[in-house]
Amino acid sequence: MNLMCPARILLPLPGTPPQAFAGERVTAVYAAASTPTAAELAAGLGVEVTVLEDPAGQLQEISDAHRGETVVLLGADLGVRLPAVVEHTGDGWTSVVADSLLQAANAITLQTYEQRADSFRSTIPRDPNDHLIRLVDKALPAGGTVLELGSGTGRDAAELERRGHQVRRTDATLAFVEMMRADGFKADLLNALTSDYGGPYDLVFADAVFLHFTAGQLAQVLAKCADAAPWLAFTTREGEGVEWSNRFLDLPRQFTLWEEGPLRALLADAGWRVQELERGETRSGGWFHILADRVAA
Repeated sequence: MNLMCPARILLPLPGTPPQAFAGERVTAVYAAASTPTAAELAAGLGVEVTVLEDPAGQLQEISDAHRGETVVLLGADLGVRLPAVVEHTGDGWTSVVADSLLQAANAITLQTYEQRADSFRSTIPRDPNDHLIRLVDKALPAGGTVLELGSGTGRDAAELERRGHQVRRTDATLAFVEMMRADGFKADLLNALTSDYGGPYDLVFADAVFLHFTAGQLAQVLAKCADAAPWLAFTTREGEGVEWSNRFLDLPRQFTLWEEGPLRALLADAGWRVQELERGETRSGGWFHILADRVAA
């Protein structure tokens, strides 16, 4: 009798790099034929890849072949939110959100910024995001106190201050914090997911930051923003789904793209009311520029 547990099957987000599985002992990769990144992932993990005609319908076969082991399954639509872990409980299959992979994704993205802070500074537009800053002026015409999440190089903070706002510069990347300090500005190390925001402030400002959070992570951040300030101004990418990309910095970053309806719903659930929603285009695609105020309790 084989008493070993059934296989632990990981379903990652598309394009997840091998670094995200650092805490896992993956023994094999299975994938649908239409999954172009499977071979690259398997090579990075040092395991074999097996292409299946119907990966979603072959869970039991995979489990029987890898009892007590962990494998990665790509390209299988099981109707669950990714990333996920799928296991057989004895009564049937069950899935849970793979928090370890979500945390790894954020850590990998931050590490990319740590290693490529100077490259990021040289590749982004030099001018501040006037589109978003004009929305701040609508909310705070006489100026106000602003918590900036993900200040990066500090370009937006400088323009906000020029317009009369008082800005607390913060970033989760130490390289950016040190960059801003070297430029003569006070800056604090603050992780939007895990740190206390302090405050209260008049407004939270986040330019090209929320696009690195999954829906669940963004819900947490929006709730923290609602505790910190009555106004919120941010940008995020327009589109659908979650992707990994090495563009511009040659190291992996995770991006979440949003359609307008789900984004509005997420904001409403977190206690925010959209006052302005404008669209913009850049070389990386479509963007939302959003100004929201906190709904009174």
